[in-house]
Amino acid sequence: MDVLGKIRKFMANSKHVLSISYKPTKGEFNKAARLIIFGILLIGAVGFVMAIIVSLIITGSLSLI
Repeated sequence: MDVLGKIRKFMANSKHVLSISYKPTKGEFNKAARLIIFGILLIGAVGFVMAIIVSLIITGSLSLI
């Protein structure tokens, strides 16, 4: 496929995505934001616990804190 064909296909796909997408309602937005914040906090907490465990294994004390 030539470059012009790829550009046309990309434009057609982009128009399709924009035609089926919609602006989320306030409730949908808040729900998504809460889920994202919860996920970030969960990953941070897991990383912190892992860092404490590794610190205890390597040094024998909580040198992390």
